[in-house]
Amino acid sequence: MAGARHFRELVCWKLACELKIALYSFVERPQVQRDFRFCSQVRDAAASAPRNIAEGFGRRTHADFAHFLDVARASLGECQNHLQDAVDRGYLSGDDFETLNTLAERACGAVAGLQRYLRKR
Repeated sequence: MAGARHFRELVCWKLACELKIALYSFVERPQVQRDFRFCSQVRDAAASAPRNIAEGFGRRTHADFAHFLDVARASLGECQNHLQDAVDRGYLSGDDFETLNTLAERACGAVAGLQRYLRKR
C-alpha cells in the first residue's frame, strides 16, 4: 500500500486476479463445465477476492480497508476449498491442484502482509 495510488498497483490484487483468471480457465474444461453449480461457485469466489481488495482500497480508513481484506482472504480460502473439492470430484489432478493452490497461498500471503502493514498505521 505504501505509495500505491490505485488498487491495480497492489501485489495482492494482482495475485488475486491471476488466480481468478486461472480458475475461470479451469471451469471452462468440458468435464467441469457440466457441473453448473460448481462452476458458478468457483467463479463467484474467484471474483470476490480482487473485488473486495479493490473496494477496500477505496475506503477512507485503514480499518475499513482491513475489513475488506478479511473478506478477500475468506474468498481466497473458499477458492482453496473449491480446489480440494475439484480434486475430490476428479476434475483436477494433483499437479494442477498444487499449482493453483500455491497461487492462492501467495495471494493470501500478500493480503496478510498488507493487513499487517495497515495495523501498524
